[in-house]
Amino acid sequence: MGGMTAARHRELGAFLRSRRERIRPADVGLPAGPRRRVPGLRREEVAQLAGASVDYYNELERGAGSQPSEQMIASLARALRLSADERDYLFRLADRPVPAQGGPASHVHPGMLDLLDRLAGTPAQVITDLHVTLVQNPVAVALLGDQSGFRGPRASFVHRWFTEPDARQLYPEPDHEAQSRAFVADLRAAAARRDAKDTEAASMIRALLVASAEFAALWADHDVAFRRDDRKRLIHPTLGTIEVNCLNLFSEDGRQRLLWFTPVAGTDSAGLLDLLTVVGTQNVVHPTL
Repeated sequence: MGGMTAARHRELGAFLRSRRERIRPADVGLPAGPRRRVPGLRREEVAQLAGASVDYYNELERGAGSQPSEQMIASLARALRLSADERDYLFRLADRPVPAQGGPASHVHPGMLDLLDRLAGTPAQVITDLHVTLVQNPVAVALLGDQSGFRGPRASFVHRWFTEPDARQLYPEPDHEAQSRAFVADLRAAAARRDAKDTEAASMIRALLVASAEFAALWADHDVAFRRDDRKRLIHPTLGTIEVNCLNLFSEDGRQRLLWFTPVAGTDSAGLLDLLTVVGTQNVVHPTL
C-alpha cells in the first residue's frame, strides 16, 4: 500500500458527505429532533454511529484525514447504510483491500441493520454463519461483552469456545456439553450450505479438529442442526445468571443472522434485562474479552 493521495482523500470526503446527506435520522434509529439546517445526518451523528470521534470524522469529510483502518471503513459503511457496491467503493477510495465476506469487516445488509435499530431495548447482534460478530447494539454489548476486537480465527466465537477456556465462562458449566454439541451441529450445517469452493469454513474445521479433541469427537458424530431458536442461561459478571430465549433471523443466503435475546417467561430475566440498560458496560469485565 502506497497510502492515499490528496485526490483520494478529497474524493473519500465528498463520497462520505454525499451518503450522509441522503439519510434521514429515522433511517438509522435516531430521533428527528429540532428543525435541521442541513439535509440528512449531522457529522457528529455519523461519528457516534461509527464509534469515531467527531474531530476524526470531520477530518475525513474535509479530505484531510489519515487513511482510515479497515475496521473504521466497515463501521462507516454500516453507519451510512451503504449498499455492498458502495461499501466496496469506500474501501477502494481508502486504498484498502476489499475484505472477503466472513470476517469482522463483512458487509451487513442495511435491512438487517434497520431491524437491529428497532430492537433498541432488546439485546441484539448480527453474526455470520461461523459465529463472527459483525455488529452489536449497546444492550448486547452489556449482556455479552464487546465482541468487536477479535481478529483472524479468534473472531469466531465457536473457535474461541473450543480453544480458549475463558470463553466458556459466559455459560454455566453444566450447560457446556450441550452448547458444544449445538455449536458443532450448527457449524456442520453452515459448512454444507456454503459453496463447495469455499475455504473459510473448511479451514476453520481443520484447525479445530487439530486443536480440540472435544470438537473432533463431536464432529465424528455427524450431527447437523441449525440453531434457529434456543433457550439458554448466560452468566453476567454483575447481574448473575440470566435465562433467555435466543432467536435467529437468517439472511437470504444463510451467511448472516440477526440474533436477539428475550426473557424466559416465569423467571426474573425480564427485570435483569431491563437492568442491563442501567448497568451498561461500565466497570463490567466480560470473560470473553
